[in-house]
Parts: sequence; C-alpha cells; structure tokens
Amino acid sequence: MQNIPSVDLRDFLSDDPVRKQKFVNEIGKAYEDIGFVALKGHFLDDQLVENLYSEVRNFFNLPLETKAKYEIPGIGGQRGYVSFGKESAKGRTTGDLKEFWHFGQYVENNPKLEAEYPKNVMVDELPKFNEVGKEAYQKLEKTGIYVLRALAIYLGLDEFYFDNYIINGNSILRPIHYPPIQDEPKDAVRAAAHGDINLITLLMGAQGKGLQVQNHKGEWIDAIAQDDELVINVGDMLSRHSNNKLKSTIHQVVNPPRELWGTSRFSIPFFMHPISEMPLNVLENTIDDDHPKAFDDITAGEFLTERLIELGLIKK
Repeated sequence: MQNIPSVDLRDFLSDDPVRKQKFVNEIGKAYEDIGFVALKGHFLDDQLVENLYSEVRNFFNLPLETKAKYEIPGIGGQRGYVSFGKESAKGRTTGDLKEFWHFGQYVENNPKLEAEYPKNVMVDELPKFNEVGKEAYQKLEKTGIYVLRALAIYLGLDEFYFDNYIINGNSILRPIHYPPIQDEPKDAVRAAAHGDINLITLLMGAQGKGLQVQNHKGEWIDAIAQDDELVINVGDMLSRHSNNKLKSTIHQVVNPPRELWGTSRFSIPFFMHPISEMPLNVLENTIDDDHPKAFDDITAGEFLTERLIELGLIKK
C-alpha cells in the first residue's frame, strides 16, 4: 500500500486551468502534510531509465582501485566518486552503508558559474556513462522546474519565481549503490535518518521497500512508488524559505531483512539546488502571528557549506 500521495504532472502541463490548479492544490497540501509525493507524468522515458541503471551498475561493478581514481580530493565530494562509508547523516559519526557518484550542472552561457562549479568527471572505462548521466540529469531538472513553478503558485508567488535561481543551479544527480551487507551492522544503516539540504529532491528507484518517511506522529511509513513514478520531497532550503509551510520530512533507507542482505540496492536521487546567491530568507507572506519568522537570513551557498561540513564531506 502506498502511503504518500500520488500526483500527475500532466495536470499541471495541461491547457486546462482547473486541472493545473488541481495539481497545485494537491502537491501543496501533500507538502504541508508530509513533505513527500509520488509523481507521474515526468520527462524520463523507460528507455532512458533502463540505460541509466545499466550504466550505473556497470560503474559500481568496476574494481575498487578503478573507482578510487575518480574520487577527487578537495571538492567535498561534489563531483565524481564517493567511496563506501564516507558520508554520515547530520549528527551521526557512523558512515552510511553506501557508495555513490555525483553528476553536476552542465552550465550554459554563464562563465562565472562555469568557473565556480567543479567540472564533471569523465569515466574512461565506460564510454556511455557520462552521456546517459547528462541526459537523465537534464530530464530530471526539467521535471523539477515545473514542480517548483507549481509550488511558487501555491506559495502566492509569481509562477516563474524560482526559474532565475534554478537555471544553471548547483543541482546534483547522485546514483547510489547500497552493496550487499556482509556482516551484522552495529549501528549503521544504508542511509540514516536525515532531511535533504536542497530545494526539492526527485528520486528514482523507490519501487521497493527500504525508503521510509517519518509522519507528524513520529511513525515511520514506507514510501513506495509505482513503476512510472518518481518520489519527490521538500528539502531544508525550501522548508526554510517557506517558514516551514512546506515541510522537509525526515527519511531513511533501512537495511533489508536478513534474507535479502546478499542483494544490492540502487537508487538515484536528483538534488535540486539553486545558484549559491539565492537568498533563503523567510518569505514575508508566510509570516504571521501564528507563524513567526523561524529562521535567520542566509544564502543558499552559505547554507550548503554549513551542511557539507556537518555531513563530514568538507573539513573545517
């Protein structure tokens, strides 16, 4: 049973203003209530999804010494390979049971941002890996742009409010491999309870059990998408900007039952980040007597740096 609401982006993309508003209301309410939705009607097609998973498996099946040469020092893991156990959730010292890769932005017509972002890392052994990764990145980014347009309307902003902040934004596509579990984990899980840093996260690979979301009662519920759905959640940046009107929900990836320890799990989140100059100051129209301003002013770049230090990916 699916416990998170399902919405269809085709409603928002239709020429029917009633359907468009229906989508705005549904996704807005879901993000106020639990911070997660399953989304149909996105821009990924089945063949691209199949190609991406194939290339991702090919990469993680490479020998460790081959993968290790793509772990780039000094950039906080923002591009290329991040090895097993390197990242931990905020407030934890135990590393998560995962390894992952980062594709970053493909900057267009902006030399300043091109110089600011680390370059994408090319995998010599897999000629299609980077090409397929770029195509998936851009289709997920396109999907996210429309979701944020709907949320801008819901928040009483101009529909295109977020566009200037997310075009050429510092977004990340992260294919994750949770390897088979070899030994009894002491207190490590595949991904410990956490909130995401960014504006929104679009997740591929939530078709089976593993991803859990914490509801307002503190209960963990399974977030399981249908084959044609992405799971999309609010990140801390958007929660902060909306004065917690749209909720960044704590979630985790739990270890499978012992009989499935011998299996790998793959998931591919797209973390939608704005440009670093975006002010995350609480929106004035979300502040009232019942909802006082909950956060200090900060830019997206400052907030990201703070969180990467907390995650152990940047050393002070």
